[in-house]
Amino acid sequence: MRHLLRRILFYLFAAWAAITLNFVIPRLAPGDPAAVLLGNLQSRGIHVGAAYLKAIQAELGYNTGDPLPIQYLDYLNSLLHGNLGVAVTSSFEPVTNVIGRDIFWSLGLGLVSVILSFALGCLLGIVMAWKRGSLLDTILSPLLNFLSAIPYFWMALLILYIFGFELRWFPLTGGYDELNVDPGWTLDFIASVIYHGILPALTIVIASVAGWMLTMRNSMITTLSEDYVLMAKAKGLRTSRIMFAYAARNAILPNVAGFAISLGFIVGGQLLTEMVFSYPGIGYSLLQAVQNQDYSLMQGIFLVVALGVLGANFLAELSYAFLDPRVRLERSA
Repeated sequence: MRHLLRRILFYLFAAWAAITLNFVIPRLAPGDPAAVLLGNLQSRGIHVGAAYLKAIQAELGYNTGDPLPIQYLDYLNSLLHGNLGVAVTSSFEPVTNVIGRDIFWSLGLGLVSVILSFALGCLLGIVMAWKRGSLLDTILSPLLNFLSAIPYFWMALLILYIFGFELRWFPLTGGYDELNVDPGWTLDFIASVIYHGILPALTIVIASVAGWMLTMRNSMITTLSEDYVLMAKAKGLRTSRIMFAYAARNAILPNVAGFAISLGFIVGGQLLTEMVFSYPGIGYSLLQAVQNQDYSLMQGIFLVVALGVLGANFLAELSYAFLDPRVRLERSA
């Protein structure tokens, strides 16, 4: 219980530090979204005065006339009330609405990709550890290591160029066919979403499956030398039962902890993929926010990513302590 309390306090402090950095860093950057918006209006022949600029700054929460500590307290007060400001890139729509709409796309793509990658990597690791030294192990391990070493964005561009541009098997952009399909829980819409999400999901799976496979393989090799596995072999139990019920059940513990952590990176870890494929998720919204110096939207997205990672790390610690009794015994000692 004492250890749990210490970890809760640590993560609360980490969350406060993330919130503070999220406030400070955008304000150290040059320019402000109000000035950008004013410049866009003037470029279209619309001239407004200084009073309009101050009103826009106040609406966006970037009133440079207030001292920084006052702005910080106002920022914390707005967070407590669930107010993250308004997004310039979405016609002054509340940031919470923009993130709430886009995060479902990121979560859907990320959850499916992470689950597929985790399951495939663990299964390959189990088989390759059981048949270590075989032709399958000799070929597949270096191949997956090579694929995982390819830069993430370059792999996304390569997959998009081959399967989207050259072969034209899949669309180049978007999350669904906006011209011919209306959003809703219909078979046409669901099929269109799956069709548009294949290439982004494939990129994430290829880039991450090697990590799950190598961790599972190494842990499995260590577990196979344990006494209880040797005893199971001596008893003449079925190979599949020894492989999964005895060895894999304990060898998967490091991957389970890593899986909990990877859930926190679902939103932040696929930003580049969404940008390359123009997929309508948090990453694509972040790209638009950066291009338009939309600090409120950037702050909101960074905050969601930071809190998601912290929450996933906390859940990983809890899950590992729950799955492995030795951890609980060491912490209570």
